[in-house]
Order: sequence, then structure tokens, then C-alpha cells
Amino acid sequence: MSKKVAVILSGCGVQDGAEIHESVLTLLRLDQRGAEVKCFAPNIPQYHVINHLTGEEMPETRNVLVESARIVRGAIEDIREADVTEFDALIIPGGFGAAKNLSNFASEGSGCKVQAEVLAMAEAFAMAGKPIGLICVSPALAAKIYGPGVTCTVGNCPETAAKITRMGGQHEECDVTDIVEDKARKLVSTPAYMVAKSIGEAASGINKLVDRVLELVQESEDVSA
Repeated sequence: MSKKVAVILSGCGVQDGAEIHESVLTLLRLDQRGAEVKCFAPNIPQYHVINHLTGEEMPETRNVLVESARIVRGAIEDIREADVTEFDALIIPGGFGAAKNLSNFASEGSGCKVQAEVLAMAEAFAMAGKPIGLICVSPALAAKIYGPGVTCTVGNCPETAAKITRMGGQHEECDVTDIVEDKARKLVSTPAYMVAKSIGEAASGINKLVDRVLELVQESEDVSA
């Protein structure tokens, strides 16, 4: 039976939403592995809008759910419609949207809060013992999801790692081609564009993360069989 995976997106574009390469690579690998995927996003305004050509902030507002729909050809639902019991695992790609829209980590650092609906969904997966994959900067939310002692990676960024430590997390440095796994919590993370210099480099770690998340689902099924 195919594994069912929920993916949370945070907009469209690295500077103010979900990192598009990371999102597409995640969805591609899940499809290649035969997983059934449903994407979700919070139906909220973006923190701000960035002109990705100039890097300048734009005087307009956009909606996280509407923008996320661009990446998945409209096949996305309001996160309030998510039923965790329907899924075997959760994956959250990176991009500044994870730190600006899914949380306020970009502005508040270790004092951040995760958007309420995102936190409720992620905590439900964690409490059910279902695997979660966090990519790029999204592992910065791990301590808010799991509590103190959780192990994760954002690669080798000392500033972000220090903020994770202040939140009670344990950061492990990691190469772009690899993953870090918190075995007790079934959490897998990879740095992707926190370290990657190309889409190929990002893909190497993301593919490993997706593969491991699906393996963890299978291991859980084997134990309960």
C-alpha cells in the first residue's frame, strides 16, 4: 500500500515563501517513491512580499495558501482541513516562508512562535509517533514542535544553530548531501539550500530525507503488523 504524506508549503519563492526547488524536489522524490501526497498551507497573509529580481520589499499583500497553490498547480488545501489520521508522515520544505509565515523565527529567533495551525498539525504528527521531515531552515522549528532535547540540523550555520540551541534543541552539523535523524522522535532533517550551491546539491540531501521518512513509515508498519 502506498504511503500517504502531507506536505506543508509556506508561499512561493525563497525570500518570502516556500523555496521552490526544495518544494518541487520533495514532491518529485515522493512521486518517484510511489507515495500519495497532499499539500497544505495556512490561509493567512504573508509576512511581506519580496521582489525576487531586486530583493526589495514590495508594497502589496499576498496570501500564503494562494501563493503556495502556484507550486502545486492548485492542488492544495487550507491547513485547517488537514486530518492527521489520514497520513503516515509530514514533510516541510524550507525557504524564508518557514521562518516568516509558518513562524516568526526570522524576526524573533529563539523567542519565536510557530503559526498556531501549523504547530497543531506538526505536534499531532509528533504525538502520534509519525515521521516528520524538516528541510533547510524549517528544522529551526523542531524544538517548538518536540520540546527540549530534539536533534536536528540546518547544516553549518553557527548563528542559526545557536538559536536552535537556545530553544533547547541539539544541533548537529551536516553536509548538504546528508541527513540528521533523531531516532527517538522519528525526525529527519537536511540542510538543502542552507548549504547547497546548486539544485543538484539540494536534491542529494532531500532525496535521502524523503527516502528515510518513507523507510521510517515502513518500519513502523512492520512493527505493528
